[in-house]
Amino acid sequence: MSIMDRVLQLETLSPSRRPHIGIIGAGFAGLRCADVLLRNGFRVTILEGRNRLGGRVWQERLPNGHLVDVGANWIHGTAGNPIMDLVRETKTQVGDWDAHSYAFDEDGQLLPKEEGEKYSTLMWDIIQDAFEYSNKYGAEIDPDRSLLDFFQKSVVDKIPASEEGFERKRKLLLQMAELWGNFVGSPLSTQSLKFFWLEECIEGENLFCAGTYSKVLERVAQPAIDGADIRYQARVVQIRGKSIGQTGTVQVQTADGQVFEFDEVVVTCPLGWLKQNQQAFSPPLPDRLSKAIQAIGYGNLEKVYISFPTAYWLTPSSSSSSGRTVQGFCQWLAPKYAPDTNPRRWLAEVVELGSLGSGNNGHPTLLFYMFGDQSRHLTATLRSLPTQKDREAFLFDYFRPYFSRLPSYDPASPACQPTAALATDWSGDDLSGNGSYANFQVRLREGDKDIEAMRRGVPAEGIWLAGEHTAPFVALGTVTGAYWSGEQVASGLCRRFAIGAGPGAGAGTGGRKPSWEGGPEEKAALG
Repeated sequence: MSIMDRVLQLETLSPSRRPHIGIIGAGFAGLRCADVLLRNGFRVTILEGRNRLGGRVWQERLPNGHLVDVGANWIHGTAGNPIMDLVRETKTQVGDWDAHSYAFDEDGQLLPKEEGEKYSTLMWDIIQDAFEYSNKYGAEIDPDRSLLDFFQKSVVDKIPASEEGFERKRKLLLQMAELWGNFVGSPLSTQSLKFFWLEECIEGENLFCAGTYSKVLERVAQPAIDGADIRYQARVVQIRGKSIGQTGTVQVQTADGQVFEFDEVVVTCPLGWLKQNQQAFSPPLPDRLSKAIQAIGYGNLEKVYISFPTAYWLTPSSSSSSGRTVQGFCQWLAPKYAPDTNPRRWLAEVVELGSLGSGNNGHPTLLFYMFGDQSRHLTATLRSLPTQKDREAFLFDYFRPYFSRLPSYDPASPACQPTAALATDWSGDDLSGNGSYANFQVRLREGDKDIEAMRRGVPAEGIWLAGEHTAPFVALGTVTGAYWSGEQVASGLCRRFAIGAGPGAGAGTGGRKPSWEGGPEEKAALG
């Protein structure tokens, strides 16, 4: 009997006789896994702790009417990226900006265009050098060495002592290097140099999802909506493997006492949730898997949107002879000028959305990124405030030292007064594991093997893991990686039951399929 004949035969069986797969979590990994399984004749039930689909991909509407991504809002790499295929299918607007760099020094002075671009280029050159060094010498690098260590040495090499003003230049470059924290959600000083190669992404551009991920999410979720049994607000508290009990099934218990039985279970809960809830698994997870979950880092990237009546920063400044504007990214490096609100001189970085895309995608809003201690400080403070008005007032005051330095800002002009703010709080979200996504921190010794251990899951107990933390090495920590991981587990289940056609039977896979084993060579093979 051919594979397709077997699939068709399965589809004619009563639901009670078709293999029943439970999926915990309805983020991109869970939704993609459900899609492939449903297309191959499985019965699928999704247990989702929230009252919505999407997990860490979701949107809210600002008071100015514009929809914004509260979770992921970038597409990391465009070469062979299935998410990029879905962006094209759904006609989702994406945007990028020119290569100009806008940066304010620690005294609040906007660096000349040429100088800002010079330091930005140097920073990215060192990042690329670090990738190459980590790829080549990873096996030999001391686990205690950080990305900051590499930067400190490289800055001396790039800016020799013989260069005029070298001390200031080195200082500026190291301050700019801290911006890497906004990519991984943790400070430069905590990032592993040994496993920095795991932070590399798919080749191609990094594009901002100007039209938000909403249409892509709808497209990815539709098969599950149509074919799966989705249980919302079903918070899982216990997962009992096949060796527990006499039925040979996997049992999943939710917070309200319901118990579900499945032939196999795919756990797509975020890495942070796994770290905090290993006791939910019975029997206990194998020692190698348990250690892997604890070893991989978990960042806490947060975002704040602040809206204005107009995008005043796009108007040439009349107070400057250069008539500069700010378009795209802008950074405020180690600011000295906010001692009351920012005594630790955390950097600020913004993406301005006024010039983004075409049509209605651009709007007069600044998107600030934060990580590490600054994220924890802001989210904890916002939780302590009683009303939305209080929270907005706090955010306006906190970020005013930065947006007030943008071109054409006039404190007396209503056009320059913020009208609304929206802040994320992934750090306070238990279902997200009180953080954002996986990263790789100092003292990590077997990062690649840890990822592979999580990919394997515990098939003997009928328990599989999926999510951005189990993705191909070129897509760890990304929406694409989550999508691919769900597809990969579904393919493994098809092989286990010998009843399906694998991921190719699903729609929208797009591009090259990722390799799932190996070290730095895996990345090279993927381009």
